[in-house]
Amino acid sequence: MTLLTGLSAFPITPADAEGRVDPGALRALLARLVGSGVDSIGLLGSTGTYAYLSRAERRRALETARDATAGRVPLLVGVGALRTDEAVRLAQDAQGVGAAAGLLAPVSYTPLTDDEVFEHFATVARESGLPLCIYDNPGTTHFRFGPDLVGRLARVPGIVAVKSPAPEPEGVAAHLAALRAAVPEGFPLGYSGDWNAAEALIAGGDAWYSVVAGLFPEAGLAILRAVRAGDAAEARRLDARLRPLWDLFRAFSSLRVVYACADLMGLCHAAPPRPILPLPEAARQRVAGALRALDLR
Repeated sequence: MTLLTGLSAFPITPADAEGRVDPGALRALLARLVGSGVDSIGLLGSTGTYAYLSRAERRRALETARDATAGRVPLLVGVGALRTDEAVRLAQDAQGVGAAAGLLAPVSYTPLTDDEVFEHFATVARESGLPLCIYDNPGTTHFRFGPDLVGRLARVPGIVAVKSPAPEPEGVAAHLAALRAAVPEGFPLGYSGDWNAAEALIAGGDAWYSVVAGLFPEAGLAILRAVRAGDAAEARRLDARLRPLWDLFRAFSSLRVVYACADLMGLCHAAPPRPILPLPEAARQRVAGALRALDLR
């Protein structure tokens, strides 16, 4: 599925303390992405705090994004939920506003087996009719997709791509090779984890699901274009320039850092949903210093 290649930009979802989405603030963030040339927008991903929003507020975000993008950039929408039937309904909501695909993580309180995850994904794909991207996010879900399970799911009608956490550089080639051997030819293999994404692209990954591109699409696009031009040295140079951000992401989580960035830049003044707290002042000043040094805007 060609829309799940290239750069997918994941913005935050500004909301108030009661979890009500702020359409104006979300439109302002989306406006930065629409004309930038990103290949897709990842709405309601982990950075978009989907797990903290009610179905009604997710719909508000969906409708805002539909109007803001007006079909100019495909929407990849997070549809994860604890229950399979709720994930089906969320996927149907996304399809109803014209989303191109859904991003489904195996969210669960009780640890899941491979067979349970397979049935969950197959049911959501079948009953919603929305194309699905497998979301492998073991740091949050505590479930890791092995190549065998990805291969099984890749042959289910309606499951069209996988988003994996990018391994450390020395492991990415082996990870890609194991997945390529398991999935049908042409099945897109994409990566998240911004600090390792450049090496994943250089190794042959099809997509970068990017937090930093949700605020700074040009920075992500510059790396992607260097890789596509076959200039790995330039891609690595551009990636190294962003190392201050990658260090902050790893120290404090990308979610907390991008909320601080959006606030410091005056793009929106939303705080992350409780119980997640904004960065303490000392960390916030480190973010401000990185933004000044990198001249990102």
